[in-house]
Amino acid sequence: MAQDTVAQDTVAQDAAEAHLPIAQRQGSLFKKHYPLIILTLAYTSSHVDRGIVNILLQPIKNEFQVSDTLLGLMSGLAFALFYATLGVPIAMWADRGNRRNIIALAVTVWSAMTAACGLAGNFAQLLAARIGVGIGEAGSSPPSHSMISDLYPKEQRSTAMAFYSVGVYAGAMIGLVLGGWVVHHYGWRATFFVVGLPGLLIALLVRFTMDEPVRGHSDGLAHDAQLKSNLWHVFRHLWQTKSARHVTIGLTLVSFVGYGGLIFGPAFFMRSLGMGPQEVGLIFGIIAGFVGGFGAVVGGYLADRLSRKDMRWNAWVIAVAKLIGMPLFIIFYMSSNLGIMIPIYVISSVLGAFYLGPSFAMIQSLTPLHMRALTSAVMLFVLNFIALGFGPLTVGFISDLLEPTFGVESLRWALFGTSFLGVWAAVHYYWAGQTYKEDLAKLAARDA
Repeated sequence: MAQDTVAQDTVAQDAAEAHLPIAQRQGSLFKKHYPLIILTLAYTSSHVDRGIVNILLQPIKNEFQVSDTLLGLMSGLAFALFYATLGVPIAMWADRGNRRNIIALAVTVWSAMTAACGLAGNFAQLLAARIGVGIGEAGSSPPSHSMISDLYPKEQRSTAMAFYSVGVYAGAMIGLVLGGWVVHHYGWRATFFVVGLPGLLIALLVRFTMDEPVRGHSDGLAHDAQLKSNLWHVFRHLWQTKSARHVTIGLTLVSFVGYGGLIFGPAFFMRSLGMGPQEVGLIFGIIAGFVGGFGAVVGGYLADRLSRKDMRWNAWVIAVAKLIGMPLFIIFYMSSNLGIMIPIYVISSVLGAFYLGPSFAMIQSLTPLHMRALTSAVMLFVLNFIALGFGPLTVGFISDLLEPTFGVESLRWALFGTSFLGVWAAVHYYWAGQTYKEDLAKLAARDA
C-alpha cells in the first residue's frame, strides 16, 4: 500500500510539473537537476585531485629518483587500498545516515590532503598524503550513486549516471591541461596547491545548497528504515545476480586498462614521443575531457534509448564499443605519428567512455533500496582494489621488466599488452545483457 501511494504521488507530481508555464517548468527542471550538477562537480574535483599526479609522475620521478613500480604503487595500489576499503563502512553509514553531509565531509578531506602533497619533503611523505586523498575520496561515489538513483527513475538512470560520469573526463582534462601549465611554470608542488584548495568551496556547496532526497522516490518505493544491509548480504546479492556479477567483472577489466593508460599515458608521450608536460596536458587533456565526456553522455543516452525496446542493450552497448575499440588500440600503440595517433585517440576516447553510466545504472537498478550505497561501495571496492590498485602497478612492473630489452619504449609495450583485457570485458558485458531483464523482474517481484 505504501509503495502504491509513493508511486501515485510521483506520477501526480510529474503530471503537475508538465502543465506549469514554461518559466516555472524551467525553474522546476533546474531544481530537479541541480543536485546532479553539484554531485558531478564534486566528482570532477575528486578526479582532478586523484589524477593530477599523472601529469606529475615524471617530475616526481626526477626529484625523488624512484622506479616506475614505486610510481605505480603510489598512484595505484596505495591509493586504492584505502579508497576501496574505507568506502564499505562509509557506504553502510550512507545507507542509514545523511548522504549529503557525508559527501561534503569527503570533499573537504580529499581537497586538504591534495594540497598537503605539495608539502612533501620525500617520497614517503608524498605517499602518505596520497593515501589521505584516497581516504577522503572513499566517501564520495557510493552515497552519490544512491542519491542519483533516488532522483531519477531507471528509464533515465543511465543518462543521469553518464552525466555524473562526465566528472571522470572533466577531472582528467582539468588535471592534464591546468596541471601541465602549472607544473611547467611553477613546478609540481605548486600544482597540488592549485588543484586541491578550490575543492573546499565545492564542499560548502554540497553541504549548504543541496537537500537530502527521499529514498525510493524515483522508483515509487517506500523506504523501510528498519531494513539494514550488511556486507555478506551485498556480496551474496552481487554474486547471485548474474547480470550484476558480469557487470562488476566487466567494469573491473575495463577500468584495469583505463587506469593504467590514464596514469602512465602522459609519461608514455613524454618518453616515446619527446613531448613536454605542457604540450601533453594541452593536447590530450582537451581530448580526454571534451571527447571522453561526450562519449560518456552518448553511451548513457544510447543505453537508455535502445533499452526501451530491449533492456539487454544497457550492457550490449558497452560490449560493442569495446570490440570496436580493440583494433584502434593496436593501431595507436603501433604508431609514433601524431597525425595518426590523435584521430585514433579521439575515436577510442568516445567509445571508451561508454561504459561508466550504464554500468553504474545497472548496478543500482539491480539492487534493493536499502542497500544501494553499500552495493555501490562493494562494486567500487572490487573495481578499485583490482583495477586502480593493480592496473598502474602492473603497467609499471611490466615496463621495468621490459626496460633492459626495449629501453625507453618499454612503457609503450606495457600499455599495449594490458589493452587486450578489453576483449575479455566485452564478453562479460554480453553475458550481463543476456540475464538483465530476468534479474530486474526477479527484484521487482521480491519488492512487490
